[in-house]
Amino acid sequence: MALQDKYAELLQTATTLGVANLASTEQEGVLHVSGTANSTADYDALWALYAKIDPNMASGDLMMNIDIKADAGAQLKVTTDSTNLNIRSTPSTEGEIIGKAAHDEVVTLVEKTDDSWWKIKTADGEEGYAFAQYLSPL
Repeated sequence: MALQDKYAELLQTATTLGVANLASTEQEGVLHVSGTANSTADYDALWALYAKIDPNMASGDLMMNIDIKADAGAQLKVTTDSTNLNIRSTPSTEGEIIGKAAHDEVVTLVEKTDDSWWKIKTADGEEGYAFAQYLSPL
């Protein structure tokens, strides 16, 4: 089975969600998919679909590089279920908790450190790293 066929549902979903600059190329037995999702919800939906198609991502035949649309200065909403979002001194769960952002609070993106951790600033001026999964562009 061609990798484009194996991951057809993922590619179609990315198109339906409006992933910008969507590209997919197959090289040496690996399908490389890239683009920019409009929200963390869309990003999470694509990763969940990948996990459904290839449980535990065991086959190693997909390299997905999907960014989330947000630039420095962008306003982000904290999208935790109902709890506060920890703001840490370093981009790691090992980093000291130096502040918190409330559920539904709006914060400002300082920088995208990597796909998992973004540096943010609260309205009160607290600045540090938060897990990007709980931040959505407005």
